[in-house]
Amino acid sequence: MEIKLFDGEKSSAGKPLVRLNPLNDYLFFKVMGEKGDELQLLAFLNAVLKRSGSNRLVSVEILENKTFTAEVIGDKSSILDIRAVLEDKTRVNIEVQLRNLGNMDRRSLFYWSREYTRSLEAGKDYLELPNVIAINIVNFEFLPTGGFHTSFHLWEDTDKAFMLTDALEIHFVDMVKFRALQKKDIQNDTLHRWLSWFDKDSSPELVEEVVKMDAAIQKAQERVDYVSIDKEALRAYQMREMALSDFTSGMNHAKREGKIEGKIEGKIETQKEIAQNLKRIGVSKEQIAAVTGLSAEELEKLC
Repeated sequence: MEIKLFDGEKSSAGKPLVRLNPLNDYLFFKVMGEKGDELQLLAFLNAVLKRSGSNRLVSVEILENKTFTAEVIGDKSSILDIRAVLEDKTRVNIEVQLRNLGNMDRRSLFYWSREYTRSLEAGKDYLELPNVIAINIVNFEFLPTGGFHTSFHLWEDTDKAFMLTDALEIHFVDMVKFRALQKKDIQNDTLHRWLSWFDKDSSPELVEEVVKMDAAIQKAQERVDYVSIDKEALRAYQMREMALSDFTSGMNHAKREGKIEGKIEGKIETQKEIAQNLKRIGVSKEQIAAVTGLSAEELEKLC
């Protein structure tokens, strides 16, 4: 089996240079969120939800809800999430978030609640509301817990054995903490295999190994291969990468500008405080101006 791990660009030696990033949310959607992606989506869900044996998920319906226009792909704020329904009518929402916007907790609750309520038609019984599982793959350290995979339910505060309802289940998969693991158990842990494949910095040897040992990951790699040779799909992938990079650059620029402005404002406030202190001990305005660099107009307002 030939495994294509990289895009079409080649080095002078004829070897591919750059591996496509499976956590680019457009590419993640192409791998997991379209009709025909059920095999790999089921395998990934079983890995995250730790379903095995008789408890293993056996079917899933993918709800396609995206039209990939240039505007959607290029919009830094658009959310390319994946929606699906399990055999017991539980609904699943999966989102990849590569940038920390400081709102991941409430954002996840919002998308969970949207999925929870959107299926209830007017006049229907609340008992018909489905269970909803939200899965968030984040590329930043979000929670101060030790593990890379955390999950939340509605437990009673003092009696942790009592769950109010199983309608809510929210997972966070932290790629930063996963990368920091000293040892990945790809032989026995299917989630470790998936996350090793998702990690764009994994070595070609590791990626090739997990592809060969897991049929679902092999299918996911085939979907990546398709994007890498389809000009329109590859262009959409590149546009999405550019949109995310532009967003990061804009955020970093805003932070830098804020720091500069903060330093300037802080310096001015310090000069004003010095001027007022000098005025109180009887120093002349001319001497105060020489010490602080404040103008006569500024001193007039202060003193």
